[in-house]
Amino acid sequence: MRPVQADLSVPFVARLASHGDRAALVTPAGTVTYSELAARVADVADRLGPTRRLVLVAGANEVDPIVTYLAALSAGHPVILVPGDNPGNLAAVRDAYDPDVVHDAAGLVERRDGTAHELHPSLALLLSTSGSTGSPKLVRLSAENVEANAAAIASYLGIRPEDVAATTLPMHYCYGLSVINSHLLAGASLLLTSLSVVDACFWEQFRTHRATTLAGVPYTFDMLDRVGFADMDLPSLRYVTQAGGRLAPGRVRRYAELGRRRGWDLFVMYGQTEATARMAYLPPDLALRSPSAIGVPVPGGSFSLEPLPEMPLARDGAVDVGELVYDGPNVMLGYAETPADLALGRVVASLRTGDVARRTADGLYEVIGRRSRFAKVFGLRIDLDEVERVYADEGVVACCADGDDRLVLAVSTQAAPVDPDRVAAIAKAHFGLPRGAVELCAVPEVPRLPNGKPDHRGIVALAAHRPPTAASPGSSAGADAAGLRALYGGVLNRSEVADDDTFVTLEGDSLSYVEMSLRLEEALGHLPAGWHVTPIGELARAAADARAAADARAAGPGPGRRTGLLGPVGRRLSGRAGRLRSLEANVALRALAIVMIVGSHANLFVLLGGAHVLLGVAGFNFGRFHLTTAPRRDRVRHLRTSVARVAVPSAVWIGLVAAFTPGYSWTNPLLLNGVLGPRAWTEPAWHYWFIEALVYTLLALTLMMALPLVDRAERRWPFWLPMMLAGLGLLTRYEVVTVMGGDVIHRANVAFWLFALGWATVKATAPWQRVLVSASVLVTVPGFFDDPARDALVAAGLLALVWVRALRVPAWAARAAGVLASASLYIYLAHWQIYPHLEDRFPLLATVLALLGGIVLWQVAERATDRLAPYLGRARGLLRRRAGAVRRAARRRTPGPIEPVRNRVTG
Repeated sequence: MRPVQADLSVPFVARLASHGDRAALVTPAGTVTYSELAARVADVADRLGPTRRLVLVAGANEVDPIVTYLAALSAGHPVILVPGDNPGNLAAVRDAYDPDVVHDAAGLVERRDGTAHELHPSLALLLSTSGSTGSPKLVRLSAENVEANAAAIASYLGIRPEDVAATTLPMHYCYGLSVINSHLLAGASLLLTSLSVVDACFWEQFRTHRATTLAGVPYTFDMLDRVGFADMDLPSLRYVTQAGGRLAPGRVRRYAELGRRRGWDLFVMYGQTEATARMAYLPPDLALRSPSAIGVPVPGGSFSLEPLPEMPLARDGAVDVGELVYDGPNVMLGYAETPADLALGRVVASLRTGDVARRTADGLYEVIGRRSRFAKVFGLRIDLDEVERVYADEGVVACCADGDDRLVLAVSTQAAPVDPDRVAAIAKAHFGLPRGAVELCAVPEVPRLPNGKPDHRGIVALAAHRPPTAASPGSSAGADAAGLRALYGGVLNRSEVADDDTFVTLEGDSLSYVEMSLRLEEALGHLPAGWHVTPIGELARAAADARAAADARAAGPGPGRRTGLLGPVGRRLSGRAGRLRSLEANVALRALAIVMIVGSHANLFVLLGGAHVLLGVAGFNFGRFHLTTAPRRDRVRHLRTSVARVAVPSAVWIGLVAAFTPGYSWTNPLLLNGVLGPRAWTEPAWHYWFIEALVYTLLALTLMMALPLVDRAERRWPFWLPMMLAGLGLLTRYEVVTVMGGDVIHRANVAFWLFALGWATVKATAPWQRVLVSASVLVTVPGFFDDPARDALVAAGLLALVWVRALRVPAWAARAAGVLASASLYIYLAHWQIYPHLEDRFPLLATVLALLGGIVLWQVAERATDRLAPYLGRARGLLRRRAGAVRRAARRRTPGPIEPVRNRVTG
């Protein structure tokens, strides 16, 4: 048994008491000062005793595991860190290495008085190589490694004693551990939390304790995007660090720009467990100019490039390519795979990282692949990292693995549905792989290791055990999860639908909303509130619970029992109960408005104002379906698609009509009559004013929402932004500002305020907000048309949007309203060519035939769209690939200047 020697301890741990009463660990239960922490560390060190022993610590972002870890380091006891939330991992490492002391959820347990191992004097810390569970292969680190890397990180980050770092990463993971070590070395504070960044309580703690530091792996940044991090008010945040895998250059640039606007720095870092944690960092001022680079070595370290047998050291101008080799005081002693290896000393001098890198003329390094990340597919040698980069350039976030005879791609459906045709087309175009060589796994979440990195073995296993795909469109769908997935896939034309998808995340819009709501009510028996933002799995579980409760009530004893829909009595009553259905107010308004438009034009009755009510409904649907929590780029893409769904069929139809009908000009199919056509109402040139007004409005808002400033404003003030825009729209409504003049009530810029008020209705969640919108309607609508009846009808429609969410109507009425609302665009397009032939003698027949003609046109257009969808997807993919190639070529031709940095790379 070897006694502890003073020089085996890690220096920064021995200095804990020197920081006095500064806060060291901040927890929900209170604060532990450095003096208190040093005392607790000393107590545990005394308990560990004078003989060096192997200590196994189940890591957690809590006080006790950190104290035991520090106590072992301070007293020279080698410590193994494993995940504290994985009993299987803990048991596997315990069985493999037979530690003398174990600290887990049960506390500190001494398994023997002395030690069963021969422990090398330099050994201080053992960490897993990859985060994989139960792996016996550990990285052996010395006290010098731990101290040197913590000091280097504290130096280049400029950690101050007043800094507070939130523990967003696991303690057992080298990145998370480096945050702990570097901040304790600098006398800074640690905000101990195990909450995820998607948890609102995490951000409450972050603000309460004025945290300054946020660390994340690429997956963390995915979650930050989901929770709207870009719009959060975090005045204490000083810098954000990223490591644990490559962050796409576009996202590096986006977060660097965000930090510049918000007053914090982004540090992109590169490292491996074999180098204790960090080997390189990208100074914040270079993140915008060189977002794909790993930067410069950490203080005390250096890089060189070694020739590769499969890729000889190449020179392309001033660019070197080879395997990246690192030298520095933080390079590991070597690996351990058995307890006997704990007696070994240093067997590694330089660290061959296994990464293929290039050095640019500016002295920066960029990792471009892994030596081991190659696959042989259909006789072709494929660089898997290059595959992921190509898909990222094409806008597809994919994790790639070697499936022996095929390429396995795991693509998350979180941000958008997956287009299998496009995924296969990219593989064919860039790598020459046929469709059968690519195995696509569309999943809600990409499998990940405990450290947040993609689990490539898990991805291969996922492909080997793929669950059955959703039923094809048109198949029967029940209320179970599989049935609902098939239903959503059929209505929304999606081949991949997951349980955590919603109508909104699948990019449903107002054109598909009506059919989806009616079909869903048929499947569930009712239409749940907020169904469009409720995950499919939750809808299925709620339906199952409702059926179980109904069956229990039906089977219960006693004459007074109430019978559910599935019970015997319920089935007898289902015909009567089924006559009433829930019909949402906006759907009813769309159906009524289109009937009013057609009936008034056909001289069946006079109820004017239906098209202006539809503008308000369009605003309602805009706020409901497009202004979700999705990232800005996804919002804009969804908006562009919706604009196209209105503009393209309208332009096609109007173009056909103009070719055979006198009175139309070239401005009509191009939807430019409102800009270039006659100023006053002229038949038939102004027939399609509503289409133009809707397209102009949506295009303008799409451009606005593409601006980060407007996107942030909408997320921060979702109610006040449309109210402000409505106020601006009143400048043209009251002719304070006049644009073009003429037939003003049919111009987009004049009628826009109605759209904005419709948008505000869906964001008016508080009673006072609804009252404010209602007052705005009652004050601004009267007098607009110089027709009290028309004013009253439009005002009533907008007020119904504010105060009425759903109606109970007969089932036949709900179905009829659903069809009319779904076909409303096509009815509006077609009715101009149908009713004039019958309006004088048969106004009722003219109205009915115009409605039916629009419904037929709707069905024809929907089927044509389904037929053309695969070809359109491939065309979009080709355009994206060509645009990406042009952008990459432009970047290669015009490299930006790189400012010199103090810590130059040494080769």
